[in-house]
Amino acid sequence: MADPLYELLVPYFDSPSPRPPPKSTDPTTTAYLSRLTTLPLNSLTTTEPQSLTQTTHSLLLSLQALSKRSHKSIIESSTHLSTLSSTLPTLAQSTVSLREALPKLDHAAITFSETYNLRAENTSALLDRRRKALLLSRNAGRLLDVLDLPTLLSSAISSSSNSAAASASTAAGSSNYASALDLNSHIKRLHALYPESPLVSSVSQQAESAIQDMCTNLIASLRGNSLKLASAMRTISWLRRVAPELDHPTSTPLSSDYRTSSLATGGASSREGALGALFLVCRLSNLEQMLSALEPLRELADQETAKLKGGANISKGERERSKWEGGQQTERYLKRYIEIFREQSFAIVSMYRSIFPPAAAPSEGLKDVLPSSKNDDPLLPLPTALSTFPQKLVGMLEGTLRKYLPNVRDRSSRDSLLTQVLYCAGSLGRLGGDFSMLLALLTEEEEEEESQEWVDVVRKHRVLAGRLELMVGAKEG
Repeated sequence: MADPLYELLVPYFDSPSPRPPPKSTDPTTTAYLSRLTTLPLNSLTTTEPQSLTQTTHSLLLSLQALSKRSHKSIIESSTHLSTLSSTLPTLAQSTVSLREALPKLDHAAITFSETYNLRAENTSALLDRRRKALLLSRNAGRLLDVLDLPTLLSSAISSSSNSAAASASTAAGSSNYASALDLNSHIKRLHALYPESPLVSSVSQQAESAIQDMCTNLIASLRGNSLKLASAMRTISWLRRVAPELDHPTSTPLSSDYRTSSLATGGASSREGALGALFLVCRLSNLEQMLSALEPLRELADQETAKLKGGANISKGERERSKWEGGQQTERYLKRYIEIFREQSFAIVSMYRSIFPPAAAPSEGLKDVLPSSKNDDPLLPLPTALSTFPQKLVGMLEGTLRKYLPNVRDRSSRDSLLTQVLYCAGSLGRLGGDFSMLLALLTEEEEEEESQEWVDVVRKHRVLAGRLELMVGAKEG
């Protein structure tokens, strides 16, 4: 029934309309015609035109909103669709070109794979350079850390030197020196692992230069005025690590036969190497430096010596009258000299014996077990550096006393100086270096009265020492 109705309405369609008339098979047309058949006849002239007007107005508003909201995308879509006719042939041509280029690409990929494969037999120089560059890129951080090692080592050594200059026993300087030694050990391990690496060799050379500076600083610290036993022991232990060649025992030869014979003979030589002699030389230099500070007093004593030599041709009576005159400046110089000598000599020897204790002799059973050596050297083991060091000290004191003691004419002043010398000899005597009997030679060239003076001083000193021992024994009892 819809078809006749559609045929009936066809003449009434707008003929000048640009749109074609709706088809009878269109679902919207069919649905509307079916709806018309259900309406009463009077509604076709009353409500239906109004409904169509409302629907038309609603569609118009929807189209306006859509055009306002999406007009740009619609225009762009229209533009793209207009170029689709030319784009599709171009795409087809590009596809053909790609299909023709695929065999060439496959051949190039096979060539690259054969050239840059990771098989062991591939020895391409370019691949080797790229492999090294990749390895360098992966380990750039580690290489930078290795390059920073000499700088860190130099910084630790310089900061330790500054701390040591400010104070001879600072914890900061000790920790910095310990860190420097740890860094140096790490660099040595790297050099042992990679001996052929130019980078590691360069770092090792820089570290050696820094360690030489550290060794110089440590040796200079042994000459300091405020050196204590603890700091001296730390310095010697650091020198043993920094310069192990100085730690070889001088009394131990390279052959194992002698080492066995040294144990068998019970040679008690300390493990000092050259460090013992180095320590004594540094402390002797410090002692001479401290004694050189008495230069103004020594110049005054020299002036008194010159005056006494100038008055050597005076008569004996005048000499007796001037016996109690002069020698005051010399007395001041000798008192200060002997006091410094006593303190420093005792400190040097006691510090040496604490740092380099003598080795314990082997037991009798060990001597029987150890085989005897066939090539025993009668000159070995060599004595320690301390064995001749007290002679050097006594020689210094003896030379000074021989030169300046005759200037002191006052008997009480001479007795005071000689007593001070005896105390100095007793101080060293506690460490096995008593030289009181050697100083008796100072008066062998003088007159008999003055020679007897030394005997009286020694007698008084022994009496006082005996009384002191009795007092100490009574107090302990």
